[in-house]
Amino acid sequence: MKKVVAVLALCVCTSSALAAGPDCRMIRGAGERLACYDAVSAAKKDKPTPVEADASRAAYKDPLIEADAQTAAKLKGICRGC
Repeated sequence: MKKVVAVLALCVCTSSALAAGPDCRMIRGAGERLACYDAVSAAKKDKPTPVEADASRAAYKDPLIEADAQTAAKLKGICRGC
């Protein structure tokens, strides 16, 4: 049981270490530090943004609109103040 917990703790620690980007704050030279930040921001800009609307997809059509319209038409025929 202790081995399983140790392995899980190791996996959690290494995954966060691998996900961390370069630590530009530790660089002492101003020019080198700015170059590090520029490289990190350029890497983030290169990622493609997801497309919001796909032209090949049809617009969403609510299947209950027609049923709601029929129900509303039936309710208009009911006498409300008889």
